[in-house]
Amino acid sequence: MKTEVLGVRFDDLSLEEMVHTAASLIEAGGFHYAVTPNPEFILSARDNEAFREVLNQADLSMPDGIGVIYASRILGRPLKGRVPGIDFASGLIAWAARTGRRLFLLGSKPGIAELAAASLRGQYPGLTVCGTHDGYFKEDAPVVSAIQEAQADVVLVGLGAPKQELWMAQNGPATGAKFMIGLGGALDVFAGVTQRAPERWQKMGMEWCYRLIHDPKRISRMAKLPLVLVQAAGQRVRGK
Repeated sequence: MKTEVLGVRFDDLSLEEMVHTAASLIEAGGFHYAVTPNPEFILSARDNEAFREVLNQADLSMPDGIGVIYASRILGRPLKGRVPGIDFASGLIAWAARTGRRLFLLGSKPGIAELAAASLRGQYPGLTVCGTHDGYFKEDAPVVSAIQEAQADVVLVGLGAPKQELWMAQNGPATGAKFMIGLGGALDVFAGVTQRAPERWQKMGMEWCYRLIHDPKRISRMAKLPLVLVQAAGQRVRGK
């Protein structure tokens, strides 16, 4: 059962439940994909029907943004809590290492995926990173073939939204992979070239503020968080 927040559907699951569900989907076979909508996604999806449909057709949709949690509370449909995509990915990678599943990294600038692969192999003993590809490609077919040839089970896709979500939905089944998730700039974090907010900021739901302090150019993006709350309040007042 999905919970809708301003037109985008979310799974009301904890981080651990999300990882468990993803593992079950992978074991079941077939192709599945996950999305990580934040307030910016929600606002973009209101004006982009194709993006909204891809988000709402995902097998797993996790609230990656404290603004989504606040909006769900305003609407009277509170979600259990924020599920950062990078934390979900870390849990799924740990599972893949334990069970022998094969991981492919797609996205970011040339060289970043390789750095991320080396870092993840060191962090998760037994992990098989079966291939990598940067996000600066013009044709899909060679990337699809690379994932096919690598026999990947799980693919982390860091192409930025909405490109990564549309790419997964369109090309995922042809790759032979069992599970994909769109993760934006997470490969840069795994590679060590971008730092996450300290844990105390994450626990307070203030990771967005930490990012803004260290990268003031993000102000236009961060301004979308209160806009989502205003829209949620308006919808609640109208009784929808």
